[in-house]
Amino acid sequence: MLYFLLYEKLYHQVSGFRVFQYITFRTAFASLTALFLCIVLGPWLIGKLHQFQIGQYIREEGPKSHQKKAGTPTMGGVLIIISIVIPTLLWADLRFMYVWIAIAALVGFGLIGFMDDYAKITRQRNLGITGTQKLVYQFLLGFAFAAILLAMRSYGTFSTTMNIPFFKQFKPSLLIEPLLANPWTYVLGVAPFCIFVSLVVVFTSNAVNLTDGLDGLAIGLMVIAAGALTVLAYAGGHAKLAEYLQLARNPHTSELTVFCGSMTGASLGFLWYNAHPAEIFMGDVGSLGLGGAMAVVAVLIKQEILLLFIGGIFIIEAVSVILQVGSYKLRNGKRIFKMAPLHHHFEALGWTESKIIARFWIAGLVLALFALTTLKLR
Repeated sequence: MLYFLLYEKLYHQVSGFRVFQYITFRTAFASLTALFLCIVLGPWLIGKLHQFQIGQYIREEGPKSHQKKAGTPTMGGVLIIISIVIPTLLWADLRFMYVWIAIAALVGFGLIGFMDDYAKITRQRNLGITGTQKLVYQFLLGFAFAAILLAMRSYGTFSTTMNIPFFKQFKPSLLIEPLLANPWTYVLGVAPFCIFVSLVVVFTSNAVNLTDGLDGLAIGLMVIAAGALTVLAYAGGHAKLAEYLQLARNPHTSELTVFCGSMTGASLGFLWYNAHPAEIFMGDVGSLGLGGAMAVVAVLIKQEILLLFIGGIFIIEAVSVILQVGSYKLRNGKRIFKMAPLHHHFEALGWTESKIIARFWIAGLVLALFALTTLKLR
């Protein structure tokens, strides 16, 4: 909105407004706007959540030290989503479809999380919508995004090929091209792409949700991941940088830089209140929304493989749960970890919450920096 007003309409009269054409400038303003909104609206939201007694329920089987957190306001993810959407609408060029897809992913997965959080609160027990229902809703959204991307491919605004780290020429496609020509086999031809996109989005959104178990852990890691995605989105949409880094340039991804900047600023602002000891939790509305948006952005900028490193700690946390559950069922109740997700295992070993959070942040930063170095190691 402001981009359209200040640049498209007024730069002819005020030459200084030409600065709004630069994505870097608008991304910086979007980040600061998101940070400001989160910090300013935070106390008001915390007060309202206290007023309506919307507090966190702590499972009895969880770490005993977490029982004191019961009643802390939750569903703070609503604040995160607002603080991302408003700056994006203000500072991005909304004529780019990629921006709307990212916003839809954030709001769509956030809505699923909101349904779960609301159900938990109204029932006064740790049972929201069932796990099966959540997965069904998430996969439906994942397939819907895949269908939109396939439609965009037909107009030449999206590519289904993948960027593989360390390889210049190896760019496999997720479509079975011979089957696409025949309408009777088209579904089989696009099936690998649709399944892949859905799995990436669903797995990542749940990975962030599982990581959100300590004060500031998930949102701090999201600051790092969103910052890395901001760099990648900008590089992929910049002609000279894309050529230098030997990336397949897609000018449609450039405005995602503004969205990712907003996500970084909003995450940093929420960390102000979510840092240990937390005044508010993001809830599923925040963790699922942020995870879904992060995954969809990675798919749009063709960095699905690098997402394994950008969100490395999220992935490790999710895998630890899968391994724990698999070991328990297949090995007659034997466990690999003292408790899962992994951060609870270190709590059980006697690590303090602050030490776990700080060390996981450090590991997340190292993995994100490694992901960015792979751009030139080809």
